[in-house]
Amino acid sequence: MKNFGVIGPGAVGSVIAEILLENGQRVHLLGRNAGEVRIEREGQLSEGTLSVEELSSFQTTLDYIFIAVKGTQLSNVLPIVEKLSHENTVTIICQNGYGQLERINMPHTYQAVVYISGQKKDQTITHFRDRKLILPKNKDTLALHQLIERSDLDIQISPNYLYDMWFKLIVNLGINSVTALSRNTARILTNEKVRNLCEALIEEGIKIAHAEGVYFENSTIKDIMDIYDGYPPNMGTSMYYDVLNGNPMEIDYIQGFLYRKSQEHGLNTPHIDTVYSLLVASELG
Repeated sequence: MKNFGVIGPGAVGSVIAEILLENGQRVHLLGRNAGEVRIEREGQLSEGTLSVEELSSFQTTLDYIFIAVKGTQLSNVLPIVEKLSHENTVTIICQNGYGQLERINMPHTYQAVVYISGQKKDQTITHFRDRKLILPKNKDTLALHQLIERSDLDIQISPNYLYDMWFKLIVNLGINSVTALSRNTARILTNEKVRNLCEALIEEGIKIAHAEGVYFENSTIKDIMDIYDGYPPNMGTSMYYDVLNGNPMEIDYIQGFLYRKSQEHGLNTPHIDTVYSLLVASELG
């Protein structure tokens, strides 16, 4: 049996660990401190409890590692991940945004496009919707898919991985920006001016993607707004919860990444430029 490690007992990591455990895998959920987390489902009575092991004292070599900490915490866990890996360990990055792989030298490392929505308050995880990871197609990801194909974790091996990655990046661009700046949940999308801002951000994100050689359909803005409309009104985003908790946001991998690409291609993206500047300014002092 393979050894699985999930680093980060937040909403994404805990849901992944729970599914793998239910699938009969040997799973270690690893966090800053040992303890427990409870998972409950939005609108359901069912709940479960998972044990969390202390990452810094953990010594078991792992065959598969899911890194589900925030992008801002990646540098802190990478040295430990390297110690827990062998030459064939497969590492899956489960974070918002794009560009993290450039910082990782380990082979067999891939970034997932993550569709798992939830929030963590104290030691309770509320899972809102989705259990999907999209991965590029190669022998490592195909082997992982086969290993857990009977589980509830929807691992999709995509031949159009870059398209899927950019699509999710642009989804994150709109909703994360407006919820973080307004300090409001998805209910902010009922405001017409906020919807217009989201549509403008999405349009600029699509322009940057096109400059990078990734092309979207004419319906993409509507498709993404429809996704937003499917969110529960009380659901926040990762950046929204970071603002409320006083934690650093993943600006560098979402708005910052797109801003740098826009500058690189000499594009006119005033809404992204403004939102990026405001988000950066909000973390000063």
